[in-house]
Amino acid sequence: MQNREQPYFKDRALFYLSRAITQQAKSGPWDFRLDAVYGVFFMNFVIDKDMPAKIRTDVILSDRDTGQLFNNKFRQIFIELPNFDKEEDECSNDFERWIYVLKHMDTLDRMPFKARKAVFERLEKMASKANMTPEERAQYEKEWKVYNDYFNTLDFAEQKGMLRGKESSARMMKSKGLAIDLISECTGLTAEEIEAL
Repeated sequence: MQNREQPYFKDRALFYLSRAITQQAKSGPWDFRLDAVYGVFFMNFVIDKDMPAKIRTDVILSDRDTGQLFNNKFRQIFIELPNFDKEEDECSNDFERWIYVLKHMDTLDRMPFKARKAVFERLEKMASKANMTPEERAQYEKEWKVYNDYFNTLDFAEQKGMLRGKESSARMMKSKGLAIDLISECTGLTAEEIEAL
């Protein structure tokens, strides 16, 4: 699950799958027969705002003119959770039910759909922290802390970088003789912060 938008995510996904393909190479004589490589990417963001908003995007190798499948050894499936807006009672097939559960798992009080499929009941048991052993819970909490620390560090670094960028821009504008109030309007820095630069 990819929770935060990243630049070049489509390139990153392509890179990972390409590595999975090239790692199939064998030393010595080899006929180049490949196992299929599929990547399924669940994202809590929209991958490309210029493309039509849909839940699932399937990427395959096909002929540009005919659309005919060229090779079935490579496939990327992007699931964009923000584009899924159905409520529990609107889910009409297992795919929609799974997406609903994945999107709302952290806020669900009860596991939906378990009367329909035993797999959802099993998922509920697996997902419940109350059913974890003390060791599993300690590991979960440790991983959760690492996860949160990582993103807090990224947020802090991003804010610090933005401030440095604003200060750098303000210094340049100030050196060019622009008025302090205009610099403040452009950068969002206060007049006092600009004067101190």
